[in-house]
Amino acid sequence: MPNAPLTLDELIARIKDKDDTVRAAACLRAGEVGAAAVKPLAAVLTAGDVDLEVARSAKRALWRIVRYVGRSDGQKQRGAVLSELLALLKDVWPDALRREVLWMLSEIGDETCVATITSLLVNAELQEDARCALQRIPGPAALNALKEALGRVSDDFRPAVAQALRARGTDAGPKKYPVRKLIPARQTAVLPGGKMKEKR
Repeated sequence: MPNAPLTLDELIARIKDKDDTVRAAACLRAGEVGAAAVKPLAAVLTAGDVDLEVARSAKRALWRIVRYVGRSDGQKQRGAVLSELLALLKDVWPDALRREVLWMLSEIGDETCVATITSLLVNAELQEDARCALQRIPGPAALNALKEALGRVSDDFRPAVAQALRARGTDAGPKKYPVRKLIPARQTAVLPGGKMKEKR
């Protein structure tokens, strides 16, 4: 006999349970609850007095929802989950949670997420995660956002944006910003016999 559908209240209660087997079973079924569980799970995860293992279970449950709607047949629920995740990017939530959400969006995000993620490219704490999310989200909207950002972000962050554009397969702009790994840390010269000498 199949399990009865898990309710939101049941999910949250089980995620908070002291028994790790109860929490683990709840995580596996979090996808059934879907978008309605996103904000409550985020609240459990960020509560000041939360037990570390409970917080980990809440994070796993969030990821389970993301993977659940990321399936090929999960499109009907995906839009609602995306809306709830985007709401968690507001600055009323801790940066650690917002960083996690950006990576979730990098897996299931679409053009509806691009504007909100792009706005975080100027946030010193979140800009690298936002850049990576835009790099991974398919479609022209994310690509164009990266191209436009190249002229708006701080000088020290432009090479990272240029690298994201290279990863997306375009050289429109990045040539001005070489790959940092390819820039020699020290100037060297080749001596007769093939030996290297550091220039001073």
